[in-house]
Amino acid sequence: MKRFLTVLCVLALTLPVLAGASEAASVLRVITWAGYAPQELVDKFTAETGIEVEITLSNNEEMISKLRATRGGGFDLAQPSQDRISSVVEQYKIYQPIDYSKLDTDQIDPSLLEAVKKNTLVDGQSYAVPHIYGTEGLVLNRKLAPDIKDFKDLLDPKYEGRVSYRMKRPTLIGMGFSLGYDPFSLYDKPEEYQKFLDEMEKVLIAGKPAVKTYWDNGDQLLQLLRSGEVWAASAWEQAGWKLHAENPDIDYLAPESGALAWVDTFAIPARSENVEAAYKYINFMLRPENAAFFTNRETYGTASKDAVKFLDPEIKANFERGLPPEVLAKINWYPTVPAGIEEMEGKTLDKIKAAR
Repeated sequence: MKRFLTVLCVLALTLPVLAGASEAASVLRVITWAGYAPQELVDKFTAETGIEVEITLSNNEEMISKLRATRGGGFDLAQPSQDRISSVVEQYKIYQPIDYSKLDTDQIDPSLLEAVKKNTLVDGQSYAVPHIYGTEGLVLNRKLAPDIKDFKDLLDPKYEGRVSYRMKRPTLIGMGFSLGYDPFSLYDKPEEYQKFLDEMEKVLIAGKPAVKTYWDNGDQLLQLLRSGEVWAASAWEQAGWKLHAENPDIDYLAPESGALAWVDTFAIPARSENVEAAYKYINFMLRPENAAFFTNRETYGTASKDAVKFLDPEIKANFERGLPPEVLAKINWYPTVPAGIEEMEGKTLDKIKAAR
């Protein structure tokens, strides 16, 4: 009898704990960007798995801040940009390595997966899975600027007063790649990177006669291209595709030296309480039909390689025309920016802008 009562007491103490654990395991806490977790897909995931999803909207800086404060706790899945992962892992240990055996990697674009593995590598382990990407290349009027194929062509004197680009890092990096440099390989060599910046300063100052204006915002750029004041610019694919729908002569073109691209990823916080659900969610979101649902709505590219089969006709045509697999294979993906690089670039950009 005494033994029976002891068992009852143990059960009485244990069952609430087990119930709490079961309840916790049925909830996936995701911190992500606005638009990255459409309610329709979240509801579909819950219907398939029985796992409820709690979404917290955020950005790179907030993700790092929140996860630092909890030492990698509070969330089961995060969606940082790939260039905000390796450095924070080294400093703060807020993410855990990815177990790629738990992923359906066959549904992920292989070049994109390898790029993210490489750029999130810390001590021989990688920390992210690609989800969403966007690119910067050329938006041009093919009728008026048929010879422009790469960033360096924006310097051609025959297009005097007809090109535009931003006074931002992508201009330095894109121009560098098109002139035969590999700027990213110099990131951890400050002296060599400064020499590269000095060369870009000379090149971009010499090419200023071609520049109509340095564009600051998307609306300004669209109007410059619509009006014909500008014939070619460095810009995002969404801008090119928007204008293409209005004027078939204008389109997005990936430069011959490779477009520049950012990637937002899936990463699992170090103290995630529902790791298995996190992997299920990643696989679900990268399932082609689900990934296509997102892209049809937001128009960003997806790492799901077969999503193109489920895209709306116009959006599918844009990706097939502007970012087919062979173009993705040549993309220059942004790596983590080391400390001090932004300040160096800022000084160079200021000098270019001020030069007459």
